[in-house]
Amino acid sequence: MGEPEENEFLDDPESLLEEEYHDDPSDEEIEVDSLRAERDELKDRLLRALAETENLRKRAERDRRDAELYGGVRLARDLLSVHDNLGRALETIDDTLRTEHAALVEGLELTQRDLVAVFNKHKIEEISPEIGSKFDPKLHQAMFEAPIPDQPSGSIIQVMAKGFGIGDRLLRPAQVGVSSGGGQAAKSEPATDEPEE
Repeated sequence: MGEPEENEFLDDPESLLEEEYHDDPSDEEIEVDSLRAERDELKDRLLRALAETENLRKRAERDRRDAELYGGVRLARDLLSVHDNLGRALETIDDTLRTEHAALVEGLELTQRDLVAVFNKHKIEEISPEIGSKFDPKLHQAMFEAPIPDQPSGSIIQVMAKGFGIGDRLLRPAQVGVSSGGGQAAKSEPATDEPEE
């Protein structure tokens, strides 16, 4: 007689059980799948909550920095007129007034220096363009335009008031006069010798 036929299920009885489970899922498998889905959903919600919390933290930090830097913008704008008035007062003082009222003049100068020191402490910077530099509409305000033969068009010919900025914001633009170009506008129509009627 020959050798008995080998039964494939006798060598691997677990394969028979696996086939039965795959064909008809049990309650345990359904529960495991449901728990996995719930876990994945909770993990996704947790990651979203963590990302939102991080965004809120960054936004709060940025708002705190902005409030620290820009919180006094309105007060700073109001103090610019005080700075301008002190500067005008000091410009009008002549030598006789300086000798006769030295203490008063010194007090005005100290007050202006203190104001400038406070501006520097709060990162308020002066914008003082030089004559001949290029007009920048982001930093300057053109108060007038005049034809100047030696100056190219768009260059600053006079500084009427200094500007100020705080951080990357403009408090007040510098007020300037701007050249309109080569002086051709200065020529008028040729004069005639005819009398006016």
